[in-house]
Amino acid sequence: MRTSDVDILLLPGWSGSGPDHWQSRWGRSLKTARIVAQDDWNRPQRDAWVGRIIEAVRQATRPVVLVAHGSGVAAVAHAAPALSELNVVGAYLVAPADLEDVNAFPEVHGGFTPVPLQPLPFPAVVIASSSDPFCSMERARSFAEAWGATLVPAGDAGHIDADSGHGPWPEGLMRFGLFLSQLGPSARRLDS
Repeated sequence: MRTSDVDILLLPGWSGSGPDHWQSRWGRSLKTARIVAQDDWNRPQRDAWVGRIIEAVRQATRPVVLVAHGSGVAAVAHAAPALSELNVVGAYLVAPADLEDVNAFPEVHGGFTPVPLQPLPFPAVVIASSSDPFCSMERARSFAEAWGATLVPAGDAGHIDADSGHGPWPEGLMRFGLFLSQLGPSARRLDS
């Protein structure tokens, strides 16, 4: 599959993705990509965030690939049961946030804990950094294993955001292209 074959739904985490964040850049440069907006990026509420994801997937006209970052990854895990009957063909999950770690997240994200640990109903890859202040590599590995996802270590990359020097993030875009190619041509269009 290529980017033109799918609707790419970009799912930022807490505080959204600023203009220099790789998700915002992908939203501007990939013709079939768009950010799924939330009403309040600074006070995440599980039901509202999950509802927006489900609504965006239902409105898609091509097979959907979810591209989540930070707490947006937890939103995907919560939305997954409702997405199992929809046309989601894959998820690219970057820098998952361990919302259950009270040292990293002293404020509770509204209803996001515990993070679901059931297998995802679509292929997924988890990109994780060994120096992410919001999720240890061990926890990222346990998320990937529980979700049936492939873990891709990103090395010493911080939270894989603009603050850690990953604004353009060409390596991430190349890895995303590889992920799409592994999904293959078997995904069906909604109108076929």
